[in-house]
Amino acid sequence: MSEQASLNNVKLHQLLDKYLVPYVKKIDQEAHYAESYLQKLGEAGYFTITNKTQSGILLQRTWLVEETAKVCMTTAFCLWCHLASITYITHSNNTHLQQNILPKLISGKLIAATGLSNPLKAFAQLERNHLTATKVAGGYVINGCLPAVSNIEQDHGLAFIANVSEEESIMFLTMCNVHGLTLQQHKNFFGLNGSATYRCNFEDVFVSNENIIANKAFEFIQQVRAEFVSYQIPLGLGVIAASVKEIEAALSGNDGINKSLRVQPSMLNERYHTLRDTYRQLIQKETIPWNQIIQIRLEVAYLTLDAVQAGMIHSGGAGYIKTSHFARRLREAYFIVNLTPTVKHLEKIIKVPA
Repeated sequence: MSEQASLNNVKLHQLLDKYLVPYVKKIDQEAHYAESYLQKLGEAGYFTITNKTQSGILLQRTWLVEETAKVCMTTAFCLWCHLASITYITHSNNTHLQQNILPKLISGKLIAATGLSNPLKAFAQLERNHLTATKVAGGYVINGCLPAVSNIEQDHGLAFIANVSEEESIMFLTMCNVHGLTLQQHKNFFGLNGSATYRCNFEDVFVSNENIIANKAFEFIQQVRAEFVSYQIPLGLGVIAASVKEIEAALSGNDGINKSLRVQPSMLNERYHTLRDTYRQLIQKETIPWNQIIQIRLEVAYLTLDAVQAGMIHSGGAGYIKTSHFARRLREAYFIVNLTPTVKHLEKIIKVPA
């Protein structure tokens, strides 16, 4: 590890210890949203792209997500949402957004959500797009509803896609305090209630032309999907690494009885490092190979389930306490299965036999 990388690591763990670690149980049990942690990452320069290669940016961001997920995957998921929004604006041809919005996203002064779960499923013909856009003078009027968007508050930005017709869709950015957009919070999920997830209702919401991310949304998503899906993989890697660490710590307890269990941390660790190494090689390629990155995304989802379930078995009664780290990670892992692209979506894309 270089001196600069070592300094970055120390600084990040100082931020984790101050702005995230003390709030993990509150995030999990009381739906606390750790917005200040995201803001502090921006202030500390962790989102910057200045003087960095594309592979350098990807490696920094994936490391950031994994280290956060080791502590709290709910917050790491919120971080992913913000990074996805940065990715969209970075690759947009809209100079207004790049000059006026992107610097705020990178500095943490503006936090943003990504409302692409529904349109990505619509592009895969798994459901219909819930938002429509009608052309008016100076922009578009948006109507419809997004059932669940995370990392969102009234003063945040929101990236979304709306259909102009059956053949045409446009990607937009809007502020959440715009007239006609109402938010209804979800707090009844199995896990990740601290992810600031809302139902977003659009009723004649005007979005100006200067806030168009891409006029041809489908084509744009094909260009950037490998990058923003890449940032999902370390969500699982972080949970796996944290689970393995706690399983290892439990081995010496109970007179060593855990050593007789069928799944041992060394097995999980070997699979973890194989997937992580392959993944890091892929994101350093000039063009991230989509088919290979979604295969890794799928395998990481399954390994995450294996790791947290092994954690529950190794922990015994301690893991059955609702506030335990083992129980929390179990809930977090089941979200990875349903994060778009979901395991069902990925299996369909890859065409893995049932």
